Amino acid sequence: MQTFEYPGLNLGAQHSSADQKAQSLVFGFWVFMMSDAILFGMAFATYGTMIPHGFAGGPTPRDIFHLGPAFIETMLLLASSFTFGMATVAMKYRRATSTIVAWLAVTGLLGVAFLILEWQDFSAMFAMGATPQRSGFLSSFYGLVPLHGLHVTAGCIWLVCMLIQIGMHGMDDKTKLGIMRLAIFWHFLDIVWIFLFSVVYLGGLA
Repeated sequence: MQTFEYPGLNLGAQHSSADQKAQSLVFGFWVFMMSDAILFGMAFATYGTMIPHGFAGGPTPRDIFHLGPAFIETMLLLASSFTFGMATVAMKYRRATSTIVAWLAVTGLLGVAFLILEWQDFSAMFAMGATPQRSGFLSSFYGLVPLHGLHVTAGCIWLVCMLIQIGMHGMDDKTKLGIMRLAIFWHFLDIVWIFLFSVVYLGGLA
């Protein structure tokens, strides 16, 4: 019977030393992600505090939020989570390296598309005068949503580094462990965005 010592992808005995090393490294990365969850929790709490009375006569969520672009961004991130999942499954079952690279590349493109759309949203808001210094609500908004975008940017850079590492060293133990940790990070960001979409966009337009 297989023992699962940490949540997420378990490589199994077919990956030999990589599976053994994953036990401590992946568990440690989960502990690190807890600190990131606390950071986002504080940002959400600040935003929630500013929503009732933090407009200062400035734009409200109904004035600046548009559900269409936010929904498209949500679909892009959910699709990227699926493609990353396919990459990790391909790695687990020792599929061709080209298959893993293809799934990771598609994931990166979806992430970049998300960032482009989000930047367009921010640009439109700035053009309307909805800047961080305008009100407490907008300050908390720009402290929360771009924080997630910054994490996605870091994830995309990390993904490019992993593709370079695969090209230089192939699917060795370090590469496999790097992909596993990046997968945790990426899926975490997708979960955070679901909360963002629900609380900020759907909640603001309700």
